[in-house]
Amino acid sequence: MNEKIVGIESINFYGGSAFLDVQKLAKYRNLDNERFDNLLMKEKTVPLPYEDPISFGVNAAKPLIDNLSEEEKDRIEMVITCTESGIDFGKSISTYIHHYLDLSRNCRLFELKNACYSGTAGFQMAVNFILSQASPGAKVLVIATDLTRFSVADPGEALMADWSFAEPSGGAGAVAILVSDKPLVYQVDIGANGYYGYEVMDTCRPIPDSEAGNADLSLMSYLDCCEASYLEYEKRVTDVNYKDSFNYLAFHTPFGGMVKGAHRKMMRKMCKAKPNEIENDFNQRVVPGLSYCQRVGNIMGATVFLSMISTIDHGAFDSPKRLGIFSYGSGCCSEFYSGVVTKSGQDKVQELSIGQQLDERYELSIEEYEELLKSNSEIVFGTRNVKLDLHLIPGAFSINESRGRLVLHEINEYHREYIWL
Repeated sequence: MNEKIVGIESINFYGGSAFLDVQKLAKYRNLDNERFDNLLMKEKTVPLPYEDPISFGVNAAKPLIDNLSEEEKDRIEMVITCTESGIDFGKSISTYIHHYLDLSRNCRLFELKNACYSGTAGFQMAVNFILSQASPGAKVLVIATDLTRFSVADPGEALMADWSFAEPSGGAGAVAILVSDKPLVYQVDIGANGYYGYEVMDTCRPIPDSEAGNADLSLMSYLDCCEASYLEYEKRVTDVNYKDSFNYLAFHTPFGGMVKGAHRKMMRKMCKAKPNEIENDFNQRVVPGLSYCQRVGNIMGATVFLSMISTIDHGAFDSPKRLGIFSYGSGCCSEFYSGVVTKSGQDKVQELSIGQQLDERYELSIEEYEELLKSNSEIVFGTRNVKLDLHLIPGAFSINESRGRLVLHEINEYHREYIWL
């Protein structure tokens, strides 16, 4: 019997068309410099009113789908959307994404929600479907897509107490992952999973368009889960140690400072490492995965995969390298797992020129950003009818138009209608 293999056949990230320099935002909001520097943030993607989790997801997946033959495309038998930014309590956004990608109707379509763990939940479900061989040769399209929309009730109101340091780190984007028995990008270490979860009220979305929580509790839960999920992984995999078993580490990255703190704790506790050794290890094994996250912000369920993509893009893969991954979602559930990336896998990711796509986004001025905050109230959860102004930010529109991207055109009796530019 042939050895079972599974993993990521192809993967892509879409980071929107507009961004804000968060250092300028921090200065404008009069945020404490020392605390802000600890975030390790540079930029954040800002979703325009005509961009939503569906358009982000489709734009992330389309390059992957376009590279498939019709026969390969028809083997996509499951579309899983992973998000905490859903647009309906019943209707899954997977149905929209399936439609605009023109996939076969012989396909399971559903959505998963578990805060920032959702992307890993969908990925692991896809992995196990492929391993089951219930439909030999099938593929699964997993789309982790999330965004943060801030809005201002009254012109000029800063809402400082409510937003604090969440505003600079809240981003938008989507990662599309094609999972199959052809792991050209990332081959999963089958059975090498440590998962850990419990009930905690660290952060939540008690209403659809607003987040609440306790930042300190969330940090403590993240650190607790990082250690506990890794120790469970260690129980299930022989001859493993945190320092030597993984060439690179990709973390769920709400902001870089949180990852740095988690890695420092792990190196101290698991390896009894000294400060200089910890700093060098962080720069070597973790920093490659932070690069894109620092330019996009927290995209919840997609963030850990953005860290994976960033690691693959910026790491050295002259020989096969093992990548350890830590995924965390508030509330909470976490998982530590691993897989192997080769030079050909890196080449496949680098062909997508993700860094260049981020470079080509339109930079918003603070004034334009403030205008967007006001306009965000037009498309709150449950909006019944609205037609979007695609020219609200002309510079961003021209970028979308030149690249033929999907955008939300209008909402008609709750139904979202999109157009290709």
